[in-house]
Amino acid sequence: MLKIIVGNKAYSSWSLRGWLAVKQSGLPFEEEVVSLYDDRWATRRAEPDLAPSAGKVPVLWDGDSAVWESLAIIDYLADKVGPERFWPSDPAARAFARSIASEMHAGFVDLRQECPTNFRKIFQPRAIGANAQANVERIVHLWQQALTRFGKEDGFLFGAFGAADIMYAPVTTRFTSYTLPVPEFALDYCRRVQAHPFFQEWLEGARAESAIIAKFEQEA
Repeated sequence: MLKIIVGNKAYSSWSLRGWLAVKQSGLPFEEEVVSLYDDRWATRRAEPDLAPSAGKVPVLWDGDSAVWESLAIIDYLADKVGPERFWPSDPAARAFARSIASEMHAGFVDLRQECPTNFRKIFQPRAIGANAQANVERIVHLWQQALTRFGKEDGFLFGAFGAADIMYAPVTTRFTSYTLPVPEFALDYCRRVQAHPFFQEWLEGARAESAIIAKFEQEA
C-alpha cells in the first residue's frame, strides 16, 4: 500500500498538494503526519523514511520507492492510474495545465513569504508588497485564462478537478485567509476548491491538530 508522510496539516501547503494527489489517484494509502520544527524535528528529518528528501515533506512511499516534490508525486501517480485522473486530454489544455502547475511549483515566492499558510486562521486584512501583489495578479490572470479557455461545467481550471487545481489549492486559502483583493470570479474559484470533499477532509484534520507553530500564527 502507498504511504504518504506529510507535515502539520494546519501549516504545510506542500503536504496538502501531495496528499490531494494521492486522494485524487483513488488508490488506497496510509498517511503519517510529522510535526515540523518541534524539538524532535532535527532528528526526525534524518530518519530513513525522510532522508531521501532531505527532510522535505511530502514524501510518498510505494514499497521501497520514495517520491518527493509535489509534481513528481502527481506524475508518479498518473503513471500508475492513468493521466486522465490528473491532466486534461486536450493537448492544448494539457500543455497549459502543465505550464501553470510548473509555474506554481517554481514561483510566487514573495506571496508565500508574506502570506504563510495557516489553514485554520483568518488574518486581519493588510496591504502586501509590490512583488507579492504582482504574484497575486499573475495567478489571477492564469486562472482567468484557464477557466475561460478550458473550464467547463465542473468549475475547476480545466473542467474536472485535477493536477492544476491541486497545485493551486493552498493559494486559494492564502487569498481568503488574508482577505486579498481579487476579482469575484477568483473568489468563486477559491470557494469551489475549498468545498471539494478532499479539501474539506484535510481541513478537518488541520482543525483537529493541537500542535502550534508560533511563527505561522502571528499577524504581520
